[in-house]
Amino acid sequence: MPHGLNIVLVEPKIPVNTGSIGRLCLATGSALHLIEPLGFQINDTQLKRAGLDYWKHVDVSIHPNLETFQQSIPKESHLVFFSTKAQASYFEHRFEQGTYLFFGNETAGLSEELRKKHAERIFRIPQYDDRVRSLNLANAVSIVVYEAIRQLGP
Repeated sequence: MPHGLNIVLVEPKIPVNTGSIGRLCLATGSALHLIEPLGFQINDTQLKRAGLDYWKHVDVSIHPNLETFQQSIPKESHLVFFSTKAQASYFEHRFEQGTYLFFGNETAGLSEELRKKHAERIFRIPQYDDRVRSLNLANAVSIVVYEAIRQLGP
């Protein structure tokens, strides 16, 4: 993987989003980590449809819970979290090769406990109209991944 980026979806609920993010991971050479419980089955037709025939090529790992996953990450790893509730913009962050990019699920986002625990490493994607509650998860992941790649270079 050229940039070694790791996309972490914490308890994703919508299979089409996960499938689209899987396709993004394959296109960018990023690893995908899915934290259970999932809101769908991996063999879900919608998931496969969103990932088309690419899903079998995606570097995807499924983890039973967030605690187990975090214990498996090397201690020196760079972790970054994303939430609409964060104050700092992702424009302010300098990405590193091998970063783990954490995104919450489509309905609740990241837990308050997780946001508080990692308050110094949590960022948001700016939105300029208060009528929009949040961006689609797959869109948000795409925005962040390509900013990280832009910073890290081709």
